[in-house]
Amino acid sequence: MRDFSQDHRWLSINTATVRKQQGAEVPLARIIDQCAERGIRAISPWRDQVAAAGLEATARQLRSHGIELSGYCRGGFFPAADAAGLRAALEDNRRAIDEAKTLNAACLVLVVGALPGALDGTPQYTDLARARSEVFDGIAASLEYARQVGMPLAIEPLHPMQAADRACINTLEQALDICDALDPQHTGALGVALDVYHVWWDPKLQQQIARAGQQRLLAYHVCDWRLPTRDLLSDRGMMGDGVVELKKIRQWVEAAGFVGYAEVEIFSALDWWQRTGEETLNTCIARHRNVV
Repeated sequence: MRDFSQDHRWLSINTATVRKQQGAEVPLARIIDQCAERGIRAISPWRDQVAAAGLEATARQLRSHGIELSGYCRGGFFPAADAAGLRAALEDNRRAIDEAKTLNAACLVLVVGALPGALDGTPQYTDLARARSEVFDGIAASLEYARQVGMPLAIEPLHPMQAADRACINTLEQALDICDALDPQHTGALGVALDVYHVWWDPKLQQQIARAGQQRLLAYHVCDWRLPTRDLLSDRGMMGDGVVELKKIRQWVEAAGFVGYAEVEIFSALDWWQRTGEETLNTCIARHRNVV
């Protein structure tokens, strides 16, 4: 297992971690500068932040700082109530692939979606099997274009608590079954983004990480599971402040061949988003060295 204790060479910051500082939204350009000031070599930005900052301006700023993208958030949300909605989702994913390519991202992360309308509290249907079928078809169609432009797609399984509204792919095993069906040759075009917040509880986790192997493990996200968790979406813990066995999971991931960034992704409306970006990033660096 790699030694992280001496530096933060393999730390990446998902920009959700610091997109709000002291309760206020922070421009992506400022986040990039804050990371560069601390020698953080990689980030994973969100599409809405890039749109606000400008795609080409963001690409230029990243190049000027020598900052890489460990991933790009996010594509997905494939299910829809009708054919027009399904087409619109594919068109949006094509745009996301193009953006990720412009930014030279390591992969486009897919939060695949679930029951259409559920995020607003009014699902347009409740057939979860249908949603999973539409996810499969959507990934298959998007993969064809992603292969053409050379942008790997990373399916992110989400915790079952989000099966209705954000992602109906909820275990690493499910995600890998899709990968095996659509990319049986293990070409590297399709894999997974492994977020410990969503999978730490899975009794098959070690087995499925080994199954994934280097070709399928495209991104690795870290944070912690707080006790008590006050909000299931936006109360993630800083690494070391919860119950996730972070070093054990990283050992499994690296034993399977993963040699990329440990990407910190923390949604924290009640804690870290109330602090300064400087404090949050400095803490991420310290915990990366002694906890992750």
